Amino acid sequence: MLATRDVKLALLPALVVLAVFAAALGSLFRWSFLEFVPGSLQTGGLTLANLRAVLAPQYLATIRDTVVLSALTTLLTLVAAYPVAYALARTPSRRVRSTILVLTLAPFFTGAIVRTYAWILVLGNTVITWPVPMLFTERGVLVGLVHFSMPTMILILAAALSHIDPVYERAATSLGASPARVFWRVTLPLSMPGIVSGGLIVFAWTLSAFPTPELLGGGKVKMIANVVKDLGALALTLALLAAVGRLTAGRAS
Repeated sequence: MLATRDVKLALLPALVVLAVFAAALGSLFRWSFLEFVPGSLQTGGLTLANLRAVLAPQYLATIRDTVVLSALTTLLTLVAAYPVAYALARTPSRRVRSTILVLTLAPFFTGAIVRTYAWILVLGNTVITWPVPMLFTERGVLVGLVHFSMPTMILILAAALSHIDPVYERAATSLGASPARVFWRVTLPLSMPGIVSGGLIVFAWTLSAFPTPELLGGGKVKMIANVVKDLGALALTLALLAAVGRLTAGRAS
């Protein structure tokens, strides 16, 4: 009974944070269905005009490209991170485990902009000569997104794999299963919680990614965050021009 109460108390801060985020997202979701009244801070009644505006033909291609890039990033990150996570969770050598962990955590000590500019040098034929264009293409953006997502995916998968008792794998081996069969029938299904949680986090992060497609895409690869930035910059520019026009007209009169 005491242990259960301690667990509930330990989960309380996380539940409070989740409740705050849920309330904020709920409010944002509600505002998206309210009518916008130009020149007023008050909103109108319920409307679907905002949803129709987002799903306009000029934005559908961006939404499609964003979803496709996010799905590909999630899949490639999972394939690339799983062997590293397995080695991190199962290697008996503490030195090897420490080396893998340090290399995994190292990207967190550099900013996203710094890492993106490093990829610009690599993908721009400065360090390596690529047989196909990589910089300012969807391929280059995909490489950058996978690189930025791998540390998070490795840590989540390693945590899931470390909770799998090796007894299950040894039992399958003793019953005559090959290593590949042990992996597909035992290890992979038992690590599915880590795969699902890591995939959801990477997919959600990629949907809102901004600096990587902005810099590696060079304005040619548009994702949702980049379109929102362009529209915001356009609105700010129009507002400044309107303000300057009114100020000039007032002085002239």
